[in-house]
Amino acid sequence: MSVNLKELSLKQETLASGHRLCAGCGIGTIVRMLTHACDYPLVVANATGCCEVSTTVYPYTAWRSSWIHNAFENASATISGVEAAYKSLRRQGKLDQEFRFMAIGGDGGTFDIGIQSLSGALERGHRFVYVCYDNEAYMNTGIQRSSATPLGANTTTSPVGKVIPGKSRNRKNLTEIVVGHRIPYIAQASPSNWRDLIRKARKAFETDGPAFLNILQPCVPGWRYEPNQSIELARRAVETCYWPLYEVENGEYKVNYQPKVKLPLTEFIKDQGRFSHLLRPANAEVLAALQANIDREWELLLKRAGVAPKEAQPAATT
Repeated sequence: MSVNLKELSLKQETLASGHRLCAGCGIGTIVRMLTHACDYPLVVANATGCCEVSTTVYPYTAWRSSWIHNAFENASATISGVEAAYKSLRRQGKLDQEFRFMAIGGDGGTFDIGIQSLSGALERGHRFVYVCYDNEAYMNTGIQRSSATPLGANTTTSPVGKVIPGKSRNRKNLTEIVVGHRIPYIAQASPSNWRDLIRKARKAFETDGPAFLNILQPCVPGWRYEPNQSIELARRAVETCYWPLYEVENGEYKVNYQPKVKLPLTEFIKDQGRFSHLLRPANAEVLAALQANIDREWELLLKRAGVAPKEAQPAATT
């Protein structure tokens, strides 16, 4: 499935400029890619979160599509109802225009608060795309830890101090939980690889049934880095295999990108304030445990996809 940049540049923006997302926030970039990938009128159910509060500050909206604000917990249920009503209208001959449906939420509204609604909608088989923009904490409400927060991360509810060195548990693997629902299409993507993200979004919108996209979303205030580093950090997440790019289509795994040289995790975390304490000798064990978990998940993914890991190569010297 090819992606033509010139054709995409001619499409009208569904998310208008002038929204109030933070400078450097990945959400605006991600949403623009998603909406450019859809060739049909789009109905969006947006769970409470950074995307919702920043793009629809009353009485303004940055959305040019049909858009519904939901509570944290019910975006999937809402879009399920809209999709069911649409099918009914089509059956009755009252509507002949073709639409696509998307629910979008952060990790708090997806991994945690909204997981029962998401699970139910996937099990019922509604045709919609669920997008999780994963910034790995409750950034909208004060940078509290979520089940997407990685081991060792410093948040306001897993603070670094004399007793604990950040979050004490590994993050939940939500993508694999969704795989367990046996839906037609699931994928992980990163805004650092726009071609891959748009290709996956197009596949998701064309899927005849539920589809799920888990997209890493760098967060300037939560991760604590310079605003111009968002895409670079998203790229490093892929190059360290912290955030693998893969898809599961009708149960078949495919790894979309395997780094020629798998970078150490320190390359991803070194410019993020939330991880600065892990670079101290006193927290070497936590860093080693985080690296071991990333390595283990990567090896499991390669096995599921039937891909042999590339031989280790020395990093280039400068």
